[in-house]
Amino acid sequence: MNQAIIGIGSNIRPEENIPLALRLLGETVTIEKVSALVTTSPIGLPNQPDFVNGAARVKTSLSRHELEQLLKKIEDLTGRDRTQPRFGPRTIDLDLVMWNGQITDPDYYTRTFLRTAVREVTG
Repeated sequence: MNQAIIGIGSNIRPEENIPLALRLLGETVTIEKVSALVTTSPIGLPNQPDFVNGAARVKTSLSRHELEQLLKKIEDLTGRDRTQPRFGPRTIDLDLVMWNGQITDPDYYTRTFLRTAVREVTG
């Protein structure tokens, strides 16, 4: 069984889109723990709503590639617009932050809120 930490973010109806994304994720993987959700200022493009961010620890029999494909599928199902700028508004943003104990997302090293959320679900 593989263990992964998924970073979660939304600044378009996060009160709807984060629970929806977690429900969809939970249909395929076992969600073991979800961190507190915190509000953060947008990075890169300042003229947009604040983000709500957190992390989830999951167990899965999926491979890393299969899990990454699932995360993209869930983003698509929640209406993510992939034509928006990289740091633009998001209905949901799901990133594989840690795979079987190894950091996989360089944002972990530069975003305090992400490190805090990862510590919360791994501690």
